[in-house]
Parts: sequence; structure tokens; C-alpha cells
Amino acid sequence: MPNCCATEAKNTSQRKLLWIVLILNLTMFIVEFIAGWLANSSGLLADSLDMLADAAVYSLSLYAVGKSLLYKGRAALTNGYLQLSLGLLVLVDVARRIWFGSEPQSELMFSVGFIALIVNITCFVLLFKFRQGDVNLKASWICSRNDMLANIGVLLSAFLVARLNTAWPDWAIGSIIAVIVIHSSVSIIKEATASIKKAQ
Repeated sequence: MPNCCATEAKNTSQRKLLWIVLILNLTMFIVEFIAGWLANSSGLLADSLDMLADAAVYSLSLYAVGKSLLYKGRAALTNGYLQLSLGLLVLVDVARRIWFGSEPQSELMFSVGFIALIVNITCFVLLFKFRQGDVNLKASWICSRNDMLANIGVLLSAFLVARLNTAWPDWAIGSIIAVIVIHSSVSIIKEATASIKKAQ
């Protein structure tokens, strides 16, 4: 009975934490997506889609809390393929902007990118103790870690866009974020696949 109670308390704690980071990421997805279009920024749009992917990760992680290893593996596998799809979508958008041209607004990029960095630092700290947990919570922590690096990249690209008066830094960071998302998604897919095989 004590073990059962301890497990339920742990599950409740995990659900509460995941709800917090889910709401934070959904909010920032909306803010960054709108700002990305207004600022004509591939970097912000890429980061907003990364936020959406993270929100999906947290949603599926919520679904998996307290469930069997097989359910957790399937949820993580879905997360991985979703992130892979979004990463490829961002690369297509960057290619479109390079072909047709764009003029990113560096001031809006910097201000929104800074807010996103604060949000992701908060999520990273909240999820830190779960970095060696089950496959879904570990995936959530990896997403948060990668997001901080992406935010720093957006801030750097905003500075370079203003300094050099060219859109190339924005296109570059959009591509880099997409590649990071794709790389992480492949890792999650591999780990989730192994988890599913182990559970079967």
C-alpha cells in the first residue's frame, strides 16, 4: 500500500509539472508564431513550431503518466515523428523564404526571442530532476534543453540581421533549429522503439 501511495503521489506531481510546462509552451507558440509572421522571421517561426512540438510532447507525456511501458513508448514514438515532421516543414519554409526573399524585423525578433528564452529556462529548471526518468519525461527535458539553445540562436540572429542588414542570419538559425529538432526527433524515435520492443 505505501508503494502504491508513493507511486500515485509521484504520478500526481508529474502531471502537475507537465501541465505547467504545457501551458507555458502553448502560450509561447501562439506569441512566437504571430510574432514570426509579423517580423517575417524564419527563426521565430521555427522556434514557434518547436514550441508547438514541445506542447505535443508534454500532452502525450501527460497521457503516458502512470501507464505501462508499452503506452509510454508509443506516446514517445508519436512525439518523435511529430517533431520530425515539423522540423522538415521548417526547412521547406526557409527554402521558400530564400527563394522569394524576406526582410526580418530584428527588434521584434530580439524581444520575443528573449521572452521565449526565459520561458524555456523555467521549463528546463522544472524538468531537470526528471532528466533521467522514463522515456517521455526524458524527451520533455531534452526538448526544453534544445529550446534554450534555439532561443539563444534567435537572439544572435536578430543581432546579426540588424548589424549586417541581411536576412541570411535569420534563415541560417531557422535551418539550424530545424536540424536540431530533426536530430532530437530521431533520438526519441530510436529510444521509443527500443522501449516498445522491451515492453512486448
